[in-house]
Amino acid sequence: MVKVQTKQEILNNKTLLLDAYEKMLLIRRFEEKAGQLYGMGQIGGFCHLYIGQEAVAVGVQLALEEKDSVITSYRDHGQMLAIGSDPKVVMAELLGKQTGCSKGKGGSMHMFDLERRFYGGHGIVAAQVPIGTGIAFAYKYRKQNNVCVTYFGDGAVNQGQVYESFNMAKLWNLPVLYIVENNKYAMGTSVERSSGEVELYKRGISFGIEGKKIDGMNFESVYHGIKEAVDQIKSGRGPLLIEVETYRYRGHSMSDPAKYRAKEEVEKYKSERDPIDAIEKHLISSKLATKPDLEAIEKRIVDQVKEAVAFAQNSSEPSEEELYKDIYVV
Repeated sequence: MVKVQTKQEILNNKTLLLDAYEKMLLIRRFEEKAGQLYGMGQIGGFCHLYIGQEAVAVGVQLALEEKDSVITSYRDHGQMLAIGSDPKVVMAELLGKQTGCSKGKGGSMHMFDLERRFYGGHGIVAAQVPIGTGIAFAYKYRKQNNVCVTYFGDGAVNQGQVYESFNMAKLWNLPVLYIVENNKYAMGTSVERSSGEVELYKRGISFGIEGKKIDGMNFESVYHGIKEAVDQIKSGRGPLLIEVETYRYRGHSMSDPAKYRAKEEVEKYKSERDPIDAIEKHLISSKLATKPDLEAIEKRIVDQVKEAVAFAQNSSEPSEEELYKDIYVV
């Protein structure tokens, strides 16, 4: 069993924290720009932003090994950037261009990067859960010591296929890490109004799946918790369920005005719980980085996002022939 760093060791790890800060800031600036482009009509269809939840995707990804895989639902741009996908390709997909990761045919909800073992991006609520369970089954069948991280949300947690997957995962002791991103409101209904059991990490108990809750607004908590979980799964102890408590600053999608929650609540999270502010303050107060160091990172990321936008805007639309490719029946 690999020794997992303590939270204090993580907080003293300058290389890790700077890497996390840069990745989280990239997601934030990329998503802010995506929101602007959507408002300008350059992004069509649905668009679900990851603003506020950056510590989850980055904390999880940095805790995984390269051979491990990830699958999620929509709000998938954050995971794409966290795994190291080219921002230009992600932005091109958002703009529906041929150079996008799904050749412009998937858009916001259908991002994929098979080279980095990111299996989507799925638009149907909870559809990714049985698929992620199946990927874990393949790992076990092939005797590969890999883990499949399977994300779903607090809305999807009430879908029946989630529990069919739980049963199969425990029955066959599959190497799957289920992560519930609890951002409090699903499409717009609070967890308290939609769930009889609001402690979502307990949802696997009846299947024999151990669960725990971690702070999704805090990078070191996510990183430490996922490291422990992955180590446990790879030691042969079977599936785990982790609830990460997080918060999205924007509406469910770009078409959601989010009138079901108070502005004061959102501002309180932004001012007191923001994951990027927290890691920035720690880096400076611990003298692991200076303000100019972080400003240089910010400038590099802003330039990277500008480059991604220019690449996407200058890319070609998919050809008409592309409509008949990558489909089951013509």
